[in-house]
Amino acid sequence: MKRFSSRKYTIPAGCCLLVILGIVYYFFFSDISTQKETAYVYIDDDDTIDSVFTKVKPLSTSAGMTGFSTLMRHSSYSEHVRTGRYAIEPGDGAFTVFRRIKNGLQTPLNLTIPSVRTLDRLAGAVATKLMLDSASLYEALTDEKVCEQLGYDTATVACMFIPNTYDVYWNISQEKFLERMKKESEKFWNDERLDKAERMHFSPQQVITLASIVDEETANDAEKPMVAGMYINRLNADMPLQADPTIKFALKDFSLKRIYNNMLSVNSPYNTYRNKGLPPGPIRIPTVAGIDAVLDHVHHTYLYMCAKEDFSGTHNFARTYTEHLANAAKYAAALNQRGIK
Repeated sequence: MKRFSSRKYTIPAGCCLLVILGIVYYFFFSDISTQKETAYVYIDDDDTIDSVFTKVKPLSTSAGMTGFSTLMRHSSYSEHVRTGRYAIEPGDGAFTVFRRIKNGLQTPLNLTIPSVRTLDRLAGAVATKLMLDSASLYEALTDEKVCEQLGYDTATVACMFIPNTYDVYWNISQEKFLERMKKESEKFWNDERLDKAERMHFSPQQVITLASIVDEETANDAEKPMVAGMYINRLNADMPLQADPTIKFALKDFSLKRIYNNMLSVNSPYNTYRNKGLPPGPIRIPTVAGIDAVLDHVHHTYLYMCAKEDFSGTHNFARTYTEHLANAAKYAAALNQRGIK
């Protein structure tokens, strides 16, 4: 009788336990995601526990959301909301997502520094990817004290940004972001690149400044070492660079298709028709291909170049001014024929 009595209670108890475990699994460990691919929840400084629920809910099953909200409300999360970018992956349960968000276990993102012309565009592009304010970042990049702390000035701080892709956390602070970019720049300028720059009697900032002009002159990576060599020949001959892209930068008009003589008198340190040598800083964030093109420039004797009349994006090079004028006349005729002003 005792064995029968024991089994009488054990079986129902076991069934109850299985039901409880099933319920626990259903609400806390079954797949919470309604998405086929990894989705991300972005939690910023203004978020509360309720706004976090609002962000998670569209990505979650009804049962998963019940389990997630139950765990969150019975924790101290409402007092310690952690900013960040958090993944919700297919197969994750409510408990996994809860633990990730509560403990600040973020997923880093790939941030690509764009090759843009101005610091405000850089700040705007970075702010669309990170939890940073574009106006605040731009203000920092145009603040002499901030730039000085980083080892630059407001004209050269763009040199610090190497347009590669970096793993960063979405909620990285502005200070940490700038420190990271400085470290990445120092890493980029390895011994090999520094040796090449030294043999040219260039600093890294001068290399980047010239590279920015080269990048503006051509998008053809194969031609960039030729263009760089031409400008270096001009510098060595104590000639003005006479680079049209610097006029666009000085005028802050990047829509210009042609540069006319009346534009060449613009009063700006970036006007390389009036001022010899390199401008005070880069006229864009150059590409890595542009930087390496300067470091590995072609040694030749050309002093002039003009865009080809076939609009291929490449150039005719010349050793004499007479040859250059002939090339320039062909290009001007092609512009006129197409009605480009």
